[in-house]
Amino acid sequence: MGVLERLTELGSKVEAALEKYLLMDTDPEFREAVLYPVRTGGKRLRPALTLASALAAGGGVEEAIPAAVAVELAHNYSLIFDDIIDHSEVRRGHPTLWRKYGVTTAILVAVHYRESISQALNDTRDPKLFEAIMARTLKLLVEGERLDVLFEQAGRSDEPYVVERRRSVVTLRDYLDMVYKKTGALIEAACVLGALSAGAPPDLVEALSSYGRNLGLAFQVGDDIIDIFGREEKTGKKVGKDIEEHKLGNVVVLLALEELPADARGELLSILRKERLSGQDVERALKLISATGARQRAEEMRRFYAGAAREALKPLPDNEGKRLLLELTDFVAVREF
Repeated sequence: MGVLERLTELGSKVEAALEKYLLMDTDPEFREAVLYPVRTGGKRLRPALTLASALAAGGGVEEAIPAAVAVELAHNYSLIFDDIIDHSEVRRGHPTLWRKYGVTTAILVAVHYRESISQALNDTRDPKLFEAIMARTLKLLVEGERLDVLFEQAGRSDEPYVVERRRSVVTLRDYLDMVYKKTGALIEAACVLGALSAGAPPDLVEALSSYGRNLGLAFQVGDDIIDIFGREEKTGKKVGKDIEEHKLGNVVVLLALEELPADARGELLSILRKERLSGQDVERALKLISATGARQRAEEMRRFYAGAAREALKPLPDNEGKRLLLELTDFVAVREF
C-alpha cells in the first residue's frame, strides 16, 4: 500500500466524528446540504497529517480526532468560499455546493462549518489554545485568498476593491507570502494541532510546525508545476487553468517572466490581462513559458522545501507516524497529480 492510500486510511478515522460535529444543533431539513461537501469525496489528507503528527510526537490517534475533524472542516470551509469566489462549478467530479444549492445556502453552510470547528475544538485537551491557533489560521487563509485574487491580472471588473488594488507586479517574495497563507498555514496548523493533541514538548511542536510549513510550500509549488505542465489524463484537471484565470500567483509563470526577453514577456502579460482568453491564447502562453527554464527552477524550489520538511523531522523519535510523514514528503517532492 502506497503512502497516499495509508494516509487516506488514517484520515478516514475522522468520518464518523465529522458528521457528528456537523449534525450537532442542525435542523433535519438542512442536513443534506451541510453534509454535501464532506460526502462528495476528498482524500482527508489534512486530518491524516494531524493524526500522523500525533503519532510522530508519541501520542495516539483517538486523542487527536477532534483536532483532526476541525482541520478537515476548516479545509472544506475554505473550499466552499473558494468555489464561490472563483465561480467554480465542479469539484471532485460533482457540482460545487453553491452550484447545487445556490450561493445563499452555500454561505449558510460555510458559517455552519465555522461553528462546527469550534464545537470540535471544545473537545481537545486545551480548547482555548486550539481555538486561538485555528482562528489565526483561518485569518491567514482569508488573507491568502485575498492576495491570490489581487494577483489576477484581469476579470472581476464589477468588484471595485479588486479593480482598485490589483497587483500589476508580483515578486517571488509576494508569491511565497501568498501561498504560505493560502495553503501552507492550514497544513502547518494540522501538524501543530496533532503535536499538541499528543502533549508534545515545545521542541517537537516546533519541529512539526516547521515540517508543515515547508511541506505546504512544496505542495503548492508542485500544484503550480502540474497546472502548467501536467498531463490531463493523469491529473483529471485542465492544463493551463491558472492562465485562463489570469493568475500571476503561479510560480512557474513568475519564473518564466523573469527569463523571457522584453517582447515575449510583454506578450505573456498581455495574454494574462485579456478579459476573455481563447484556447489559442492559453496554448501560446504555455509555449512561451515552455521556452524558458521556469519548470526546472520550480522543480528545484519544490525539492528545496521538501528537503527542509524532511530536515525538520529529525528531532522526532523513529516511529510509524514519522515514517508516514517522511514518505509523504518524498511523494510531494515528485508528484505529478
